[in-house]
Amino acid sequence: MAERFADVIRKERQILNREREQVQKRLAEVERELAAIDAYETATGKAKSASTQKARTRRAPARQTKRNQPQAASRRGAKREALLQVLRENPDGLRRGEILTRLGVKGNKSGETSVSNALTALTKTNQLARQDGKYLPAQPE
Repeated sequence: MAERFADVIRKERQILNREREQVQKRLAEVERELAAIDAYETATGKAKSASTQKARTRRAPARQTKRNQPQAASRRGAKREALLQVLRENPDGLRRGEILTRLGVKGNKSGETSVSNALTALTKTNQLARQDGKYLPAQPE
């Protein structure tokens, strides 16, 4: 009888652990989507929409990584500043793929989208220039 009870508990624990992992993965996806929206809104200078503000108020405290280290929270506009800094360090300009690699988002779909949106917005606001397929820091007039 004790073995049966222990087996039932072990199986239930496995099921619950799998469900927890699935929920954590989905939460990470949603947080990446919200970060991409934040980056886009920051880059375009638009105010946050009510729906994204409401979603952020329900957000859980900072998640823990596998090594139980708190994840660093990125401040608003950090992606855009990092993007501009990378381009200032490379005055000859960089292609989109080179920028993605240097920012460490190559292969991360939402990260790549975020950077692409920021590049477009910064180009439209004349903070960046585009020449021969490369993004360059805008020249002061």
